[in-house]
Parts: sequence; structure tokens; C-alpha cells
Amino acid sequence: MTSAVSSERRPDLDWIRVGAFFLLILYHVGMFYVPWGFHVKSPHPVAALEPLMLITNPWRLTLLFLVSGAATRFMADKLSAGGLAKARTARLLPPLLFAVLVIVPPQTYYEIVEKLGYSGSVLDFYGKYVTASGHWRPDGEPLITPTYNHMWFVAYLFIYSLILAGLLKVGRGAVGRLEAGLERALSGWGLLVWPMVCLIVLRMTLFPIFDITHALVDDWYNHALSFGVFVFGFLTAKSQVLKAAFIRVRWPALILALLGYGAYVAIRMAYRGDEPAPDAVLLIARVAYGVDQWGAIAAILGFGAKHLTRGGPVLTYLTLGVFPFYIVHQTFIVVAGYHLARLDLPQGLEAAILIIGTFATCLLTYEIVRRVNLLRPLFGLKPTPPVRGVEVGGNRPEIA
Repeated sequence: MTSAVSSERRPDLDWIRVGAFFLLILYHVGMFYVPWGFHVKSPHPVAALEPLMLITNPWRLTLLFLVSGAATRFMADKLSAGGLAKARTARLLPPLLFAVLVIVPPQTYYEIVEKLGYSGSVLDFYGKYVTASGHWRPDGEPLITPTYNHMWFVAYLFIYSLILAGLLKVGRGAVGRLEAGLERALSGWGLLVWPMVCLIVLRMTLFPIFDITHALVDDWYNHALSFGVFVFGFLTAKSQVLKAAFIRVRWPALILALLGYGAYVAIRMAYRGDEPAPDAVLLIARVAYGVDQWGAIAAILGFGAKHLTRGGPVLTYLTLGVFPFYIVHQTFIVVAGYHLARLDLPQGLEAAILIIGTFATCLLTYEIVRRVNLLRPLFGLKPTPPVRGVEVGGNRPEIA
């Protein structure tokens, strides 16, 4: 039987979401330096960063989609299916369109300047960007514009929310039964075993066929993974049974995550050159990836449920700031990284400037946006209704 639960939001999930986005910002700073593809790159790549980047690589975005599904559950229980679709559209679509037309274009501009030696004016670039007439091919691949770049997460979340609203329209009564079924299936060690098996199977079957593209129409491994955990988060958000189960398995989950990480990184480092890994080694790597992926997520959820039990004004402030931070962070990293690379600073100093500058820009943007009612919807914040001539804030963003 499904346990009774509070209708209030869970502070542990809010803290986890804030922490995950904090790591995401650091990860994107790392993308400027690690020898992987990115919009602009440091002229001095740091191969030693790869194992550090791989600490969060398997689970960071999967965790974000899971807690996004959980947050959607708290919204959905207060709204009709149509109301949920309308609320998610109002919250997610304006920032997405605004980012595509205003925030993201500098990323594309500096990418073609660096990779293609583009010398046209900014106005000339923007005209080609919005009309998809640039025909740019950095790295040999066509650069389709307008584009959403890092805002793919919001685009996918928007689509998933609408799909979920449609499912609730015809089957809201099944939510409780599905939740109870998950509680039974994931009892005991099932919470560690069955989600891990699902992630491993996806990695072994769909990933070799559909690499992650973020292009919406051909991203089927990513959809199966991200929408799957989004629905999982939705169904389990209010289950006290599963919350307690995550607490019980947190230490075994952490051990499994570390073992999976060690095996996966060892294989990645051993076959980082041109020589392809044998099929048997690839199989082990995919199993290790799934073990690390779910082990880390289960451990984070377990430790969070155990220790992150208090909310308060700091959490409210940070939770409200997550969406504005997310929207602007990558554009600053790309623009500042491009210019910093040409100053020939010591790399440690350069990285410190880039990290501090990114967070400072995010914070300044948030402080401005939350005070200007016209800007708030463009950054995922509800307009503040006037009360006796004074604007009051405090409404929570529900993007994640």
C-alpha cells in the first residue's frame, strides 16, 4: 500500500537540484579546457581534467531530469492536466525562445570566429543566424541555426512535460497504482538492482545506435533515458516508502558508484587514442557506466533524504536563482573564454577568472532580473503581483 505523504515540496530534492546545477556550471567551465569538443577551446587543453569531468558525466543530467519529474509531480497534484500544460508552457517556452534569439547567438558567433575565422559584422552574423542562411560548417558538420545549445535541457523538459500532461489527461487515476507498483518492485535490493539494469540495457542497446545529439528528432537513447527517469521521478516523488529505501541503500549505492566509476575511467583512459576498444571491453565499459550512473543517483538521493531536511530563505533564494543561472552561464563561459585565451595569462589564473566571473555574472543577472517584472518570465520566474503598491516575490520556479 502506498504510504501517505505530505503535499509539500521536499527540501532534499531542492538542495540536490541546486547542487546539480552548480556542478553543471563547473562542468561547462571544464569543457573549455578538457580535450573534448566545445564551442570554443583553450589553446592549452588539460588532459588531466578528463577523469574529473567523468566523475559527474554519467549521472549529472540524468539526476536533473529525475528531480525535474519530481518537481512536476508537486505541480501536477495541484492542477488539471490542461492547467499543468499551460503552466509549463508559460514557464518554459518564453525563456527557451528568448535564449534562442538573444542568449545563445554569441556562443555561435564566437564558435565560427574561432573555428572558421569568420570576419563578418555582428549584425551580418545575426541576420544569417536567425534566417538559417549562414551555411557554416565548424568541425566539418553543418551548424544549424537558430539553435538552443545548452538550452536543449529546457526544450526536452518542455516536451516531456506536455507529453506527461497528455498522459495525465487520460490516465491520472493510474498514478497511485503505478507508485504502489514501484514500491513493491523496488523493495529490498530492488531499488539498486532494477533501475541499474534498465540503465545498463539502454546503454548496451540504444546508445550504440543513437548517440546523444540533443537534436530532438534523432536522440532516441537520450529520450529513453531522460524521459524514463523524468517519469520515475514523477511517480516516486511523494513516496515515503522509497524515500526511506534510498536512505537505507545510500552506502552500498555509493560503493557501487565508485566501483563503476573506477572501471569506466580506467577503460576510457586506456583507449583514449585512435585504437578502438574490443567489443568485450566496450561491453564492460557500458555495464560500468550504468553501475556508476544509478549508484551515484541513488547515493545522492539517499544522502540528501537523510541530511538535507531543512529549507529556509537560502534554499528559496538559490532555488529561484537556478533557472537564470542556467540560462546565462554558458554564454558567459564561451565569450569570456574566447577573450581570456588571447591574453596569455597563467592558466590557473585564467581558470579562476573564468569560474568567478561566471558565477558573478549569473548572480548579477539574477539580482537584476528578479527585480524587473518584464524580465522575470524570460528567465523562468513568475511575475510578482503588486500588493498595496509593493511587489512581492518568493514564488518558486518549477523547471526542475
